[in-house]
Amino acid sequence: MTANIDTATFEQFVNLIYQRAGIKLGPHKRALVSSRLGKRMRVLGISDYDQYFDIVQNDSTESELVALLDAISTNVTHFYREERHFDVLADLVRNWEQAGQRRFRLWCAAASTGEEPYTIGITLAETLQSLQDTKILATDISTKVLETARRGVYDQQRVSKIPPKMRSKYFSSLRQSDGTAFQVAPRIKEMITFARLNLAEPPFPMRGPLDVIFCRNVMIYFDNPVRKRLLDEMYRLLKPGGYLMVGHAESLSGLLSEFQSVAPSIYTKPG
Repeated sequence: MTANIDTATFEQFVNLIYQRAGIKLGPHKRALVSSRLGKRMRVLGISDYDQYFDIVQNDSTESELVALLDAISTNVTHFYREERHFDVLADLVRNWEQAGQRRFRLWCAAASTGEEPYTIGITLAETLQSLQDTKILATDISTKVLETARRGVYDQQRVSKIPPKMRSKYFSSLRQSDGTAFQVAPRIKEMITFARLNLAEPPFPMRGPLDVIFCRNVMIYFDNPVRKRLLDEMYRLLKPGGYLMVGHAESLSGLLSEFQSVAPSIYTKPG
């Protein structure tokens, strides 16, 4: 059984996680860190936190760093979470298409297990006349959740928030040993590219310009310097007149000097 982590070693991990992922963990997270690191250490067959820290530090492939960040990351999501944003998205792309736009580029910055980018894709499919030149980039720091997202298969509980009409239109049912599951339709999956990306390390390899960025419920884990760098990079990537959606619970006051607020949690790049 893994012992509790001591203060000095906890601080080492906290500093490493902040440096490499921008995630700020306070002293009140000590039990959580101890528990999640312990699970990873048991996989490796070790019980000493200092030994595990050395393994992470000395791994030139960084595969164990990725596993550490996977263990620490919190991934809470569901289809149509904070639904108002998808109504706004539908209005935006409908108006842009009516004005003659045919190319659409969107970024879901914290894709987690895929529910958010697939909801974006379904919203676009329901709204646009043509998806021929429509692409969604979906990123996350966790390789584990991205594997789930790429599969696009969800159990009955996970799809419960999708209206039945939409579920029958954009999912196919799969019989599995533990019950019926639902797989995202190919025409939605084809729009989306999943990739690992560390939001704490801009500049990013994307060139833009992007029409809409969803960066929801991830900046609450960052401190203001990391948030500011990320917001500046998203501003660079957005087209003039493009939109940024953040989580309803995220306070970005004082950090959005160049963005204009449109509504709570919705911002635009002037143009």
